[in-house]
Amino acid sequence: MGRRRKERKPLPPIWECSDDLWALIEPILAEHDPPKQGPPRIDQRGAFDAIIFRLRTGCQWNRLPWEYPDESSVHRTFQRWVKLGIFEKLWAVVQEQCEDLGGCDWEWQAADGWLGKARLGGDDVGPNPTDRATPGVKRSLLVEADGGPLAITIAGANVPDAQLLGRTIDAIVLERPEPEPDFPQHLYLDTGYDNDTGWEAAIDHGDDPHIAMIRDERPPRPKRHKARRWVAERTISWLSKCRGLLIWWEKEAANYLSLLQVACALLWFRRLHRLARLG
Repeated sequence: MGRRRKERKPLPPIWECSDDLWALIEPILAEHDPPKQGPPRIDQRGAFDAIIFRLRTGCQWNRLPWEYPDESSVHRTFQRWVKLGIFEKLWAVVQEQCEDLGGCDWEWQAADGWLGKARLGGDDVGPNPTDRATPGVKRSLLVEADGGPLAITIAGANVPDAQLLGRTIDAIVLERPEPEPDFPQHLYLDTGYDNDTGWEAAIDHGDDPHIAMIRDERPPRPKRHKARRWVAERTISWLSKCRGLLIWWEKEAANYLSLLQVACALLWFRRLHRLARLG
């Protein structure tokens, strides 16, 4: 038993792009960001390593360690990849490979939102109602049964969770399986979604909503399921280990959202690593 557990040792925290991860990124860059005429580009793998370092540490772009490419070139490369949607495409590729290995369960889903500070302001920032109306951001996350991120969106901190639910479901990076009578998709939500907006968003998207209700009287249901909202909270905890996501230092919303997408892609890559070893 001890030997088996040792063989299944999880992937260490990702601080750099491994060969396996680069094998997934390189074809995406070759298709969507091929080399062009002009001055030679910086090392693309080194640039991705620097982006991971920025995500994990939260350091400023101009404080990247010397072993990475020039910080201005890294930031320009990052912004170019943001415009091309490279990070969302990477997320989709890694998640699809996990799904092919049976590592994505669409039947049980959960969504939740959490607040963060936005020190420099910027677009999609609003007053935080829990922090004396200081500028803040609301992150809205949708996960599958085991906590794998399916979608993430951002808005001002004053936007209620329920108002972001429909937008979050629409942001799913993979083509979502169509809910069917014999294959329903259950969606677990906390009391912040117990209003007309939250119920309508879930039902309109074909989900079977399981919402923790504020009122004591609950409508009759054919059966009850054990609450599974904790998987979304656990994924939020995982994402919060990246210091670059704790506080919004980016001036543009697209840049901050892209860092969230990188983190989600790395979470799926860790699962892909585990599934490949078990297979």
